[in-house]
Amino acid sequence: MSRNLDNAFWSAARKHLIRYGGAFEPAIIERAEGSFVYDADDRPILDFTSGQMSALLGHAHPRIVATVRRQVETVAHLFSGMLSRPVVELAERLAALAPGLDRALLLSTGAESNEAAIRMAKLVTGKHEIVAFSKSWHGMTGVAASATYSAGRKGYGPAAVGSIAIPAPNSFRPRFKKADGSLDWAAELDDAFALVDSQSTGSLAAFIAEPILSSGGMLELPPGYLAALKQKCHERGMLLILDEAQTGVGRTGDMFAFQRDGVTPDILTLSKTIGAGLPLAAVMTSAEIEETAHERGFLFYTTHVSDPLPAAVGVTVLDVVEEERLVERARHLGKRLFDGLSELKQRYECVGDVRGRGLMLGVEIIKNGESREPDHELGAKIAAEAFRRGLSMNIVKLPGMGG
Repeated sequence: MSRNLDNAFWSAARKHLIRYGGAFEPAIIERAEGSFVYDADDRPILDFTSGQMSALLGHAHPRIVATVRRQVETVAHLFSGMLSRPVVELAERLAALAPGLDRALLLSTGAESNEAAIRMAKLVTGKHEIVAFSKSWHGMTGVAASATYSAGRKGYGPAAVGSIAIPAPNSFRPRFKKADGSLDWAAELDDAFALVDSQSTGSLAAFIAEPILSSGGMLELPPGYLAALKQKCHERGMLLILDEAQTGVGRTGDMFAFQRDGVTPDILTLSKTIGAGLPLAAVMTSAEIEETAHERGFLFYTTHVSDPLPAAVGVTVLDVVEEERLVERARHLGKRLFDGLSELKQRYECVGDVRGRGLMLGVEIIKNGESREPDHELGAKIAAEAFRRGLSMNIVKLPGMGG
């Protein structure tokens, strides 16, 4: 009998765990190494989601293990008013990778970094309205949750005052079309900001966006969109915040996804990938914005702000990404994966679209090519069968999670 059918384990899980989303996978994970996790039967399962989209270097990378061991033995945690060498080194390394974003705040999670970014934007602009995409995911806390529109909006009371959403561009289901039927994202963006202007009370502080909306269905902002979005923001005195929790640190074939477009945000948030599976996040911005925020009393004390242990891990992550040429690797392997998925699209009508960039890709499962109606039931069956065969992947079905 499979060791995954441990009645005592599952009984304790049902009795003592608070459920926070969908159902758990029917396996007890005992260990992880490289691109695989291993269940109680020691069966290897290919981890196509890199943990929670975070294990950029795979599981148990020896360099990360060595860094954690060394740093725990040296200094892991400090009072928030103290500084250590790993914190300053990581901030310096990040600034070198993103010219124009010279200052960094090191935190623990993506939601936390987005909270800090939005808080900073409100303080610097003196305004409070935050605009986001209709299929966004920026976190489950406070204003980050208020800027999350893909799921979890019902039953929790009012969102933060000044929360505004616009439609996310979708090339597979274009709302505005050119003569050839393709997405007219420029017209859609003009229309969206006309709606923003009509809803605003005159206090637009920032727009927060993911370059590729993962939880929203792997929707990529088309080339040119980001530059136009930043222009729309600056015309209104807004700051542009980019949330690169999943796209950052090489996954898309560039160190940061915004670099493809040559557009630098006013504020950049990083998480997930920068810690390679350990809790590390960062907020990056220009010296000018940081100076203004500091002069106005910017406050963001948290328990683990500027902790040495995760900062040391972040430095090691950047070392490995550079030494193993993982940015280029994501670009080349991403093309191979995209081509393979595209072949499946040609063979099976249920594969409606293949989209994404680098190694951040997705397929949309549909009922038929004419209606393009999503087939959630088939998608769930595919995911379950893949897991049975040893492949773990995520299916986006967020309406079932309270969206």
